[in-house]
Amino acid sequence: MVAYSQKVMDHFVNPRNVGEIADADGVGTVGNPVCGDMMTFYIKVADGRLSDIKFKTFGCGAAIAVSSMVSEMAMGKTLEEGKHITNKMVADELEGLPPNKMHCSNLGADALRAAIEDYERKQEGLT
Repeated sequence: MVAYSQKVMDHFVNPRNVGEIADADGVGTVGNPVCGDMMTFYIKVADGRLSDIKFKTFGCGAAIAVSSMVSEMAMGKTLEEGKHITNKMVADELEGLPPNKMHCSNLGADALRAAIEDYERKQEGLT
């Protein structure tokens, strides 16, 4: 049996910011076909800050906990601060993840970064 920290279990059982934003300013989807985890992050931006974040995750408990934690870590941050959230920062905030679940923390940060990059492309008129 895989041992998860209390923090991972809390975010898995009571995930924060689940859902989608219909008129999102940016959307980012990433997946890992090897393990089957898929994450989509939706962001709203106000005054250069992440004013709202929602996510939909299909995956294991660790993937859901990671998505929840990333959304909490990024809320209210500037776009640059959001882009600099790393998988190690997420795992540390969750008080660790089992080695075979560390890839989940990569996905959360990657999905947030993809949503921010989607927003930035829209601002530049590239989409």
